[in-house]
Amino acid sequence: MNRYGIQKEVTGDFETVLAKVKAELTKEGFGVLTDINVTETLKRKLNVDYTKYIILGACHPQSAYQVLQKEPSIGLLLPCNVIVYQAGNTVTVEAIRPTVAMEMVENPEIAPIAQEIEGKLQRIIENIS
Repeated sequence: MNRYGIQKEVTGDFETVLAKVKAELTKEGFGVLTDINVTETLKRKLNVDYTKYIILGACHPQSAYQVLQKEPSIGLLLPCNVIVYQAGNTVTVEAIRPTVAMEMVENPEIAPIAQEIEGKLQRIIENIS
């Protein structure tokens, strides 16, 4: 665990867990804007083998619109990243804590939105099994 992420380890097939994460994101109103396959990228760019590792750039459009209206530069901190990676016999799923990421912005109007999004991400992680 770390201060800036919401994490859970589960047993199961990597692709199955990844599909569950995407389904849970959809249930909470998120879309996946980016799907970065770190494993393939490292193989292609550096010719190294790395564990299965995906970074999903998840966006909750309504909330993104709200924070962009209050702080246009907030786009530097969007979207919310969710990672899924193989760690031995388990798959780790982790989402960024928006409340921690938004601390550097110092705009009190954004804090309630960050808390709401963090609650959604917490539910997503909790629902992965």
